[in-house]
This record gives sequence, C-alpha cells and structure tokens, in this order.
Amino acid sequence: MNAFTPDFSWYQLAAGFGLAALISLAAYAARSLSISGAIAAALLGTAVFGLGGFAWAVLLVGFFVSSSALSRMFKRRKAGVVEKFSKGSRRDAGQVLANGGVAGLLALTQALFPSAGFLWAAAAGTLAAVNADTWATELGILSKVNPRLITNGKEVEKGTSGAISWTGTLAALGGAASIGVLAILVWPDYAGGASLGAAPIRLVMITLAGLAGSLVDSLLGATVQAIYYCPKCDKETERHPQHSCGSETRQIRGWTWLNNDGVNWICAISGALAAFILAVAFGI
Repeated sequence: MNAFTPDFSWYQLAAGFGLAALISLAAYAARSLSISGAIAAALLGTAVFGLGGFAWAVLLVGFFVSSSALSRMFKRRKAGVVEKFSKGSRRDAGQVLANGGVAGLLALTQALFPSAGFLWAAAAGTLAAVNADTWATELGILSKVNPRLITNGKEVEKGTSGAISWTGTLAALGGAASIGVLAILVWPDYAGGASLGAAPIRLVMITLAGLAGSLVDSLLGATVQAIYYCPKCDKETERHPQHSCGSETRQIRGWTWLNNDGVNWICAISGALAAFILAVAFGI
C-alpha cells in the first residue's frame, strides 16, 4: 500500500460511530456534555475511532474521561472561581471541537496517508496539550496561593486568564504525561511500534509538547484573548455579553474574535506542532 492509498474500512467506521454515540449519550446523561456537545463528540469520535482505530480511541477517551472527571470534582472549592470562565462544566460543540478537532483532522489525514507515522506523534501531542490545559485549569484553581500572570509575574485572582501557578504547572505536566503514558502503551506499528527503548524519550517528548501547548494557551490568555469586565461584581471574566450575575460585561482587552474556544484551538495546534518537531528531531 502506498502513502496515498486511503486506509480504513466502512465496518470500522460504523463501529467507531456506534462506540462514539454510546460514549456521547452517556456523557450527556452524566451532564458532562450539552446536546450540541454530544452531537459534536459523536461526530468527532466517529472520525477518531473509525479512521484512527484503537490506539487513537484510547488517547481521546483518556482525555475525555480524565478532563470530565476533574471538571466535576471539588465543585464547592471552585464555586467562587467558575464565574470567570466563559462556559460551565457541560461542554458544548465549540468546546468539544476546540479540544479534539485537531485530533480528528489528524485521524482523517492518517487514513489518507497511512504511512505517515509522524501524524500519530502529532495526535498524541495535541491531546496531551488540551489535557494539560484542562488539568492545569481544574486543579490550578485549588492552589492555596494566588497565581501570577505568565507575562509579568503580577499576582492576580484565581481563574484569571493567562495566570499560572506551581500547582497548575505541575497539574499540566501530569495531564500531558498521562496522555504520554497511554500513547507509549498503544504506539501503533506504522509509527515505529511498541519499543521499550524508545518509551522514555517518547514519554518526555509528548509531555513536553503538551506542556508547551498549555503554556501557549496561558500566554494567549494573558495577552490577546478577549477579556471582559463586570461593573456590578468588579471582576474580570471571559463571559460575554452577560456575566453570571446577569449584568452586561464590557471588553477591556484582547481581540474581540479570540474567545476561549479559539485559544484552545491554538493550544491544540501548538501541542501537535511541538510533538511533530520533537519527533522529527529525535527520529521517532
């Protein structure tokens, strides 16, 4: 089979749709996804499961399960912070595609170019990045000390876009590494196959790619992401046109068109690019 021969079966695609639909319905029932999020997740899962196969499915499910679980944990301790975020814990279609859309596009590309093993590393990198970002957000706000802006080190309130802390950074490392561990366990043959000798460098590669993506996310959040202000609560927020209190918000910085979903897209792309560059550099 040459590099330009599509490599997928309709049976696998149908099985992928069935599995993705079941997981999406379960997530909707558990209130982890909205209706639009469940539809988007079913379509995304069909692409990743049906075109990528088992190894790709493991990474996507690993991201979705861990991120959804963390979103639901420690709700009481997070209650005073979530009003800063643009959306709640139920992911909609925009959030689903922002986090997993790059992986879906890579799965499609892999089906069209089955010998391009570097696409697998890029897929692991993109999911490591969005997982790192999610873990950093969900666990970073539990830090006992306030975070600091990544740009100038200024201390800010928890949940502020572009703020980082040691707790959040360590959580990001853990989120990226968890995808790295899954990746080396199911590393496909066309990308070099399972290799005990290559496992450490692969783990480091994917972890660093994921961390890099999450830091890009923080940098964008501190500089060009659209951030708003609620005059009633006297707080910065990502929410627009209304804050959680119902008051109208006004933009105070950033690009109007770049919301949190857009930043997550760039985070995902950054993780994929970082993993691709590292894979080429180390010949993996």
